[in-house]
Amino acid sequence: MFADRINQLQTFATPCYVYDRSLLAATLEAIRQEVCGHDNYHVHYAIKANANPAVLRQIAAAGFGADCVSGGEIRAALEAGFPPESIFFAGVGKADWEIRLALETGIGMFNVESLEELEVINEIATLLNIRAKVSFRINPDVSAHTHAHITTGRAENKFGIAKEHMVDVIHQAQSMASIDVLGLHFHIGSQLLEMDDFEALCNRINELQLTLGEAGLHVDNINVGGGLGIDYDEPDAHPIPDFQAYFSTFTKHLQLREGQRLHFELGRAVTAQMGTLLTRVLYVKHATEKQFVIVDAGMTELIRPALYGAHHRIDNLSAQADSEVAEGNADARNESVCYDVVGPICESSDVFAKDYSMPETRRGDLLAIRSAGAYGETMASTYNCRSLPDTHII
Repeated sequence: MFADRINQLQTFATPCYVYDRSLLAATLEAIRQEVCGHDNYHVHYAIKANANPAVLRQIAAAGFGADCVSGGEIRAALEAGFPPESIFFAGVGKADWEIRLALETGIGMFNVESLEELEVINEIATLLNIRAKVSFRINPDVSAHTHAHITTGRAENKFGIAKEHMVDVIHQAQSMASIDVLGLHFHIGSQLLEMDDFEALCNRINELQLTLGEAGLHVDNINVGGGLGIDYDEPDAHPIPDFQAYFSTFTKHLQLREGQRLHFELGRAVTAQMGTLLTRVLYVKHATEKQFVIVDAGMTELIRPALYGAHHRIDNLSAQADSEVAEGNADARNESVCYDVVGPICESSDVFAKDYSMPETRRGDLLAIRSAGAYGETMASTYNCRSLPDTHII
């Protein structure tokens, strides 16, 4: 990916994020190709994955909607050019000011997560003389094959309304002065690679739709959330996720009613592979039992490994360049060495990889931490009084 850009990358001050505009465009086109034959399919980009303004503008310009989980994300979506009616607002803890902002800007829908939240939305909407369009997030109690911290659709998770309460909540909403019930919303987790997880979600939604029918209820919109994962091990081999398998799973297994619209909220699958965290080696420390590559990026720039134990491929770009120039001579760094790749933050969890095999690594080498375009820059912090990382679009 970077072989022809190493000279350009060497000019960037590290740590920094680099985003591949052409890969993002190819990813968006791959999604569009899969949904173009389904007029009732609508894709909303989950802004929490990456809220970089340039990235958002490119996604908005491609005609996608936005999935937001805060008032700040709603503002970012509007500033990037997402039409208000294409913006959906989710989240278990919507503040009053965020609800007012969403109502006053005319967003497309609230994904409501509790009866208590619904009552507040109705109260504020009534004061503003605006009808609130809502979809109820139902917890489907579906287990997903992913890290426990990023499952969202099990009974013990904080998200959504218990499926047993669905009919009662809809009936209560229909009696409220300023509420229009438009749909049901679901999300079972993130970094899902097994289509069986999504098939199980389809089966649960089919059951709930039967329950709605028995109660004499119908909704116009079904929102299945996102969650499609990416290949963190081989990003060059699989730069674009398997959207064909993902969308076809819903086409095959989800039994939509006539006229129903189907919404998707993809985040990681859209932006993860187009992003790379560049970092330089400060020291190679030879300890008693280990060798540590200490770099200038840390959990302040990319917290996923410390937070989830997440794996990212790490490429030594300097070693690759040296080997290409050496062409098999003694200067080539062909021998692999096992390192712990760690950052400078004063936390023992500030580790990008343990026992990671790389070419011989030296002070000053430029490393690329791959597949970092989702939940990287957007989760960065200023802990230890560090500066937020710069970003470059190439």
